[in-house]
Amino acid sequence: MQYRFITILFTIVLFSCQSQEKELPFYNTPDFTPIFLNNEKDIDRKITHEINDFSFLDQHNQQITQKDIEGKIHVANFIFTSCGSICPVMTNHMKIIDQEYSDDQEVAILSYSVTPWIDNVEVLQEYTEKQQIQSKNWHFLTGDKSEIYQLARQSYFAEEDLGFTKDSTDFLHTEHVILVDADKRIRGIYNGTIKLDMRQLAKDIEALKAEKKKNIFG
Repeated sequence: MQYRFITILFTIVLFSCQSQEKELPFYNTPDFTPIFLNNEKDIDRKITHEINDFSFLDQHNQQITQKDIEGKIHVANFIFTSCGSICPVMTNHMKIIDQEYSDDQEVAILSYSVTPWIDNVEVLQEYTEKQQIQSKNWHFLTGDKSEIYQLARQSYFAEEDLGFTKDSTDFLHTEHVILVDADKRIRGIYNGTIKLDMRQLAKDIEALKAEKKKNIFG
């Protein structure tokens, strides 16, 4: 009788834990309409949007491409080093993520410069040194302006549906931080100026890591 009671209790606790696993939505369009799917066949069929390939230089003068984050969860935002308003706040809040995942090979942070004609490799290196950023997983990226802007707006939906209609002549400035899963699909959008959002982002990264592990091991 006691054994049966323990078995039932264990089943209830296990079910409770499983039911509390967070399922993150997918975002397929620039208006960020959430799509909830948990069947791999449905995901492959319905989620058609993914982050396009790219190639930029980081603060260490290393070429960073899609291959460097292949199979990794990554977080992206868009800043410029001379910004005196939201960018310093966003960088400071992004350190919450960096502190959690600086040594985690499953997670990368990409901070794209929206003034790459100013933020060359040397400027980005000085900026990260001033910010005391030493993580190998956090890349501050510079390169061709039109390529960065197109990637930001067409791949990351950085300015949501409004930005999707703009071109590279319109200045890009957004507080959005984008969460992308290991299959290059957008899974979350956050306000980088709000610390609470960054803490939620950290929790959602854990949810994606659990999802990835589940998909691998079943």
